[in-house]
Amino acid sequence: MPVELRPLEALTLWHRVTLDLVREDGQDLSHDLSARQLAILLTIYLEPPPHTVRGLAGKLGVTKPVITRALDTMGRLDLVARRRDDADRRNVVIQRTVKGALAVERLGDLIVAHGRVLPR
Repeated sequence: MPVELRPLEALTLWHRVTLDLVREDGQDLSHDLSARQLAILLTIYLEPPPHTVRGLAGKLGVTKPVITRALDTMGRLDLVARRRDDADRRNVVIQRTVKGALAVERLGDLIVAHGRVLPR
């Protein structure tokens, strides 16, 4: 069932969620991920695999080095993992991790919780 939000309601929801992320101080997704990193992370977890550096770069309209830098950060945080594609060693396959899946789930929970209390 679609939810209809006015622009101000949508911005209020986004604001409240991002405030919670900042306030969590080191838990789940509050690792100060940039909007680009968050978009990459959500693409990896919400769209069916396999995901490659080349594929993510094309999908997001950025260069492969941009994806690589974002994955470096997310890899250090154990939100994603990388491995070489056995079929084509030139490709790097991005894998989901348990910690990353839990972080994305937590983000979804935050959005739902704040969406429930939006003034109507």
